[in-house]
Order: sequence, then C-alpha cells, then structure tokens
Amino acid sequence: MNLNQATIVGRVTKDPTIRALPSGTQVANFGIATNHTWKDKEGTKQEEVEFHNVVAFSKLAEIIAQYVKKGQPILIQGRLKTSSWEKDGAKHYKTEIIAETMQMGPKAANAGYSGGSSPEAEDQNQDTEEVNPDDIPF
Repeated sequence: MNLNQATIVGRVTKDPTIRALPSGTQVANFGIATNHTWKDKEGTKQEEVEFHNVVAFSKLAEIIAQYVKKGQPILIQGRLKTSSWEKDGAKHYKTEIIAETMQMGPKAANAGYSGGSSPEAEDQNQDTEEVNPDDIPF
C-alpha cells in the first residue's frame, strides 16, 4: 500500500499569489511556517521553524486567494510533490504541498471591526432576563 499525505498547521508567511494556467485553471501559491519546540539535554528550550511551499488549484485556489492573508493560522491537507530541474549543470529540487483541503484558523476577536467595542462585548453588556419555560412556543 502507498500513501502520500501531508497535514500541516501553521501561519501563512505571505499573501497568496494567484495566476491562471493557459487552460484557465486558477493556481494559488503561498507559504506556511510551522514551529517545532523541544528541550535539549541541558533542559534549555529549543525552537526550529520550517517553511513549506503550498500550491492550490481550481476552486480551492480562488477561495484561498480571496480569504487567506499573511499571518493567519491555517490547516492544509494534501500531498507532497517534488519537482526537479537542471540549471547551469546543477540539479535542483523543490518539494511542495499540493493542497486538497484547507481550514482557516480563528481570527482575532475584533478583526475587521472598527467600533468602540467588539460586537461580542456589546452582547455581554446587555441585560440578562430569565426565560420562563412556559413562554417557549415548542
């Protein structure tokens, strides 16, 4: 049995770029950074950042281009694809994650809201009223 599956959760490193193939298919390219932390033998916390190249096609590419922004947490599931080419006699390789599904992470509580307080805070400030079970219509 063979399986080529990649799942990563990280933050978008740059706004996605979108382009169209000659066939008209949309392609989105962007990067994701993931962190790995551990303690070494002396107990000192160590951290390592890994950068991943992601490519999405068709409808998923359009959705990513419209809604995904730099710094946003995101989950990507897909498959790995390695391309190779020769330049000046040297062989080069590039591994990318071909996205098949995507889930955006939570946004800041008041992102995109320019009022004095967030809508959530206004809801919490309203008077609470006891609900009588006999008043419920069902």
